[in-house]
Amino acid sequence: MSTRLNWDQLLNKKRQRTSTSFTNLHRNEFDKDYDRIIYSSSLRRLQDKAQVFPLQENDFTRTRLTHSMEVAALGRSIAWNLGTWLLDRDELKDFWQVKELASLVEVSCLVHDLGNPPFGHYGEDIIRNWFRNWFDSEDFKSIEDCYRDKGFSTLNPQQLNDFKYFEGNAQAIRILARLQFLNDQYGANFTYGTLATLMKYPWASDHPKAIDKKKFGYFFSETDLYVDLHNEVGIGERRHPATYLLEAADDIAYLTADVEDGVKKGIVKWEEEYEYISNFLEQHYPSVFNRLKGYREQADENKVPNKDLVNVQNFKVAAQGIMINAVIEVFKNRYEEIMLGNFEGGLLESSTAKDLGEILQKISRKYCYSDNEVLTLELVGDRVLSDLLTLFVNAVIKIDKSPKTKLKKEKLFHLISENFRHIQSLDNNGLPNIEFEDLPLYDRLLLITDFISGMTDSYAVNLHQKLLGVKLP
Repeated sequence: MSTRLNWDQLLNKKRQRTSTSFTNLHRNEFDKDYDRIIYSSSLRRLQDKAQVFPLQENDFTRTRLTHSMEVAALGRSIAWNLGTWLLDRDELKDFWQVKELASLVEVSCLVHDLGNPPFGHYGEDIIRNWFRNWFDSEDFKSIEDCYRDKGFSTLNPQQLNDFKYFEGNAQAIRILARLQFLNDQYGANFTYGTLATLMKYPWASDHPKAIDKKKFGYFFSETDLYVDLHNEVGIGERRHPATYLLEAADDIAYLTADVEDGVKKGIVKWEEEYEYISNFLEQHYPSVFNRLKGYREQADENKVPNKDLVNVQNFKVAAQGIMINAVIEVFKNRYEEIMLGNFEGGLLESSTAKDLGEILQKISRKYCYSDNEVLTLELVGDRVLSDLLTLFVNAVIKIDKSPKTKLKKEKLFHLISENFRHIQSLDNNGLPNIEFEDLPLYDRLLLITDFISGMTDSYAVNLHQKLLGVKLP
């Protein structure tokens, strides 16, 4: 029988390095996580990473940053609701633990897309496909032989799968625990509670679940951290209960926002789609239907400009309310399964609002994800990321000694972020004692994926153009 999860452990405030920040009763450790990341370059880069529509020049269409902010707001609201319910059940001790849960979910939602590469989720597919093809090539086999001759071990199955199944969620953990460099090897030094919540798939890339789902939660390089999370937070291979709230907030945010963005761009034919949606609402949510009918009539009477946009925004608010209430109800009804780690799937897909979510998903697939602009820019992204991977992998894996700047491969090496290069030089004590020629193949490949996945859409395109000679520096 599974051991029941415990909120004292789940709201774990411990960090890899003991924090020296100022203690304040009104600012809990998860609030401190939020304050640590809100000023970071990693979070700012999300303003130029695609949500659905890459490389937008308008200020309306959502980016990863605005999406993450919306998810954080929804997640906080859901967590406050459930936190007070848990307090009534004596699952949480006091109001301060309710506040901790809300803060934990809010910051986890804010950083949930931190590790996504350029060009959205398609960027993950590009990286995965590039490495799968490369690992099957004769070139890789000769490289492995070369490293073996130098005394390095070959890539183990987990290390291979880290790249074949490259996962933005695992990269977010890596950014927070290591790459968002301040003074040492612990990155932003987030709490174990936040890191455990962020780890949506708490297993390694060579685990049977990873092979089946093509999803995993941490890279081989963060194995020690996972062990700490397992021991300190007590999750093991089970999801943190707050992870379900994060995922639900993410689903609710993107399902409604993608449709709204599509209407704003003139892609989604809202009146045609709403005819079906209104029938669905009238049948299943009559009070919502009547409220929206009143808003639509008011918009006609007031002759508001951009009527479709106003109507879809009113619908968005109503749809979010329906889905929020539904996922809260599922969490309450399936609470014991969640705390035992036996709950499968997501809150929204298990709720009474599942059909509404599927309707919105179909609209986005019909109009937004298949739009010519999106498809064209994704193909551009494929070319850009594939070429950059080819250039940097072929350069970095062939450097034998401390690189200067004479040879092409050395020049490419020096284009990689100095912070990332410094992090790879740190030993177990956090001192820069590892020479580049002593780096194994796995660490060199990590250096490249750290660099490329951290790029914004515009930076990747600009660097690609410069390296191909299309554009001068």
